[in-house]
Amino acid sequence: MATPRQLASVRRIALDDGPERGTRALVFSTGGGLDFWVLSDRSLDIGPLWLGGMPVAWQHPAGFMAPGLHDADAFGGTGLSAALSGFLVTCGFDNIRRARGGLPMHGTLPLTPARLIAAGEEWDTGVLYVEGEVTKARLNGACLTLTRRVEAPVGGRTLRLIDRVRNIGPEPAPLYALYHLNFGYPALGPGLSLKVNGEEHTPTVETGPAECLEIAADGRSITVVNRPAFDDWPAFRAEIEADADSLGYLQLWSDLRARRNILSVEPCNCARNADGTSAAAPVLAPGEVWDAQLTIRFD
Repeated sequence: MATPRQLASVRRIALDDGPERGTRALVFSTGGGLDFWVLSDRSLDIGPLWLGGMPVAWQHPAGFMAPGLHDADAFGGTGLSAALSGFLVTCGFDNIRRARGGLPMHGTLPLTPARLIAAGEEWDTGVLYVEGEVTKARLNGACLTLTRRVEAPVGGRTLRLIDRVRNIGPEPAPLYALYHLNFGYPALGPGLSLKVNGEEHTPTVETGPAECLEIAADGRSITVVNRPAFDDWPAFRAEIEADADSLGYLQLWSDLRARRNILSVEPCNCARNADGTSAAAPVLAPGEVWDAQLTIRFD
């Protein structure tokens, strides 16, 4: 064998057509049937994701729009809905959920380009990884820096997200965080089962208000089991483990109508008000950090 990268690798690409033109990504291939893209121009979020060749992540009809085309304030502050695409969209840090107080839906973090620190293969530990930094700062407002590491074991079907947010400003700042994990067609088919800490939650066919659940500190597993729309692919299982100390709430949203087909599992760090806005979030003192981890295992 000339190189172990024949088995597993991280490669950098740039998209070059339509509204996606210029979007940069890192292509992860674990060699164990899990393949996904980390979008360096979209806060190091996860774009397409395949399990054994089957597409799992929901994708917006317009694809992965380049950040320069994104207008968060469009459509009354709900502009993210025109660019929400991929397996993971990280929302915050100034707002999550409905637009409020001049802040757009899900805040200003989504689609922010990251500064890459390192990426590649660690053969001694058998891990593929990328590390980067995203800064959102205003002179008269919150100044927060996200340091993120995405890693996946060689030969495996697991990905892990390790985040640290630091208040780099001179004043205390609230921190709103929501991790939008999106499952889509054709992975979503008949027989969808969703369990939170072992309790069944059946997504509705029609879109409705998001359901907000508090995750118990002693059990925070979320399991999605489904038989895909096509018989050529076997049923799959995804187990999501959220850090309950930092992400003590869970929001579920779905729209399973034909030609939409999306299930969103959304660990977050604050409660949801009755009007769809967010309740009070944790406040970081100057120099203080907030850590969170997400682990997703597929089989």
